[in-house]
Amino acid sequence: MAARGAADAIDQPAVAAYLEALQSRIVSALAELDGKSFRQDAWQRPEGGGGLTAIIEEGQVFERGGVACSRVQGARLPPAASAQRPDLAGRGFQAVGLSLVLHAWNPFVPTVHLNLRFFVAEAPGEEPVWWFGGGTDLTPVYGFVEDAQHFHRGCKDALLPFGEELYPRYKEACDRYFYLPHRGEARGVGGIFFDDLNAGGFARCFALLRSVGDAFLNAYLPLVERRRGTAYGERERDYQLYRRGRYVEFNLAWDRGTLFGLQSGGRTESILMSLPREVRWRYDWQPEPGSPEARLLTDFLVPRDWL
Repeated sequence: MAARGAADAIDQPAVAAYLEALQSRIVSALAELDGKSFRQDAWQRPEGGGGLTAIIEEGQVFERGGVACSRVQGARLPPAASAQRPDLAGRGFQAVGLSLVLHAWNPFVPTVHLNLRFFVAEAPGEEPVWWFGGGTDLTPVYGFVEDAQHFHRGCKDALLPFGEELYPRYKEACDRYFYLPHRGEARGVGGIFFDDLNAGGFARCFALLRSVGDAFLNAYLPLVERRRGTAYGERERDYQLYRRGRYVEFNLAWDRGTLFGLQSGGRTESILMSLPREVRWRYDWQPEPGSPEARLLTDFLVPRDWL
């Protein structure tokens, strides 16, 4: 884990400024696509810091979606942040991040998630320890190979300038992370995921974060345009609500970002903006073999090389 060095000093304000500008850019593009403006809530955290949460509900395309930026600090790293690095437990911290989740009305438009973050852990008499993390993943209800390929191609292209080995490594990490152990099931078709990133120094890592953030709209918006007009009925809507149950289960039971937000005393409404507006559970329900619903499980919710 790297610390601050004179030749490559960390610049947390620059990371925060980039994420805030990216939030504005993404919100503008989504509002133009949907036709409805986002509600924007600025908030302050009593323990230090605050943020801006942009929310859309009952739009023309998006049933619910949120794009949130935060900048927080505290006297002790929450357990979710130090679980992978117990040597940092007890340190004070500063963190900036962007989190996005979009749930569309149309079951053929996939749900998408993007998270980008930067941490600095500090202790008296010690050099600050910093790292980047984040990623993006796609969660379809009805799978299309060409959609998964387009999304993964965008992920790969964003990482390619930093080494050909990164996309397969970060894709595998995404497949491992966005997995429901209690179901034995992947959350979606994956994407990329990275954490504890500091190799090569601050400037290189920050550039990688920016490349991932800048690639998001081109990776996702064409899928929305392609699927938003697809006809659907009660069967497809019912399956969409059922599959959203898996999304809720992951976010509340396994997601480290959700746990970090709750453990650090973050704003609950902003933390739980990722949850869909409507969801449905059934007891021991199984799709009909060979149906489009079954093909999601057999053909898409399994690790595979999409490219």
